[in-house]
Amino acid sequence: MPLAAKALRAAVICVGVVLSGAARCEGIDTEHLFGFMIGSDVGEKGEHEFQSQTTGRFGKDGGRYRAADQEFELEFVPASNFRVEVGSAFAGHDIRGISDLDDRRQLTWQGVSLDLRYRFLDHDAAPFGMTVSWQNEVDRIDDTTGAAARQYGTAFRVAFDREIVPNLAIAALNLFYQPEWTRFAGTNETERDSTLGAAFAVMAQVRPGILFGGEARYVRRYDGLGLDALAGQALFVGPTVYFKLSDRSRLTAAWSVQAWGRAAGSAASLDLLDFERQQARLTFGVNF
Repeated sequence: MPLAAKALRAAVICVGVVLSGAARCEGIDTEHLFGFMIGSDVGEKGEHEFQSQTTGRFGKDGGRYRAADQEFELEFVPASNFRVEVGSAFAGHDIRGISDLDDRRQLTWQGVSLDLRYRFLDHDAAPFGMTVSWQNEVDRIDDTTGAAARQYGTAFRVAFDREIVPNLAIAALNLFYQPEWTRFAGTNETERDSTLGAAFAVMAQVRPGILFGGEARYVRRYDGLGLDALAGQALFVGPTVYFKLSDRSRLTAAWSVQAWGRAAGSAASLDLLDFERQQARLTFGVNF
């Protein structure tokens, strides 16, 4: 092979390696990619974001059930691989004719939250990404019934993700445990329960900045903070879409339906006592 041809071939190979490496380094940012899950990315050091997240829950057995919460959040990345998020939420309930739930129609301030995340593995440098999240909530109403209460909840979550096709498709797995303590106002009634579950998602980039895919979540609800007795279980599945609106803004929309469920002691194919029939979420965020 002539020397010039060898040199050209070597140059093409070198350019290809550099470009492919650069593309791999950029990768797909998973921080806000999913609807009901979290990604392993946490943002760059010094980054600030504002986020608006609207979540709706619809349908229980025997009547009308509509619940929604609107959360406003500020996110900060004070150090590499570490993210802090503080939020405040409003909640609305429209309940009528549901067994064991009082009829209610209201909109009120719900409470505050703090979410701390630390990324142990970066999916651009390691075989997969891994982040641990610890979220705390203090609320003044019960999120299911809408009744006045003092409610304290904690969510421990481990998030994994990996690009299965570089710059095209990514898969993610979340494992979570959520204990919750509630004391209802005006009574001595106290509830302690916990949720254990796993969620899996696949997202594909159909156009630059537009990703479409789906999420599946298997959730088990227990009486007691220590998973004392199984109350019910459910499988939610549905689509998710992500839009990068600009260099500073993005939008994520997700919808899930209870495909299967079972309350303890019941033979029904859905658990509409512990969970809703449908859930939806819309998240908008902007860097500043």
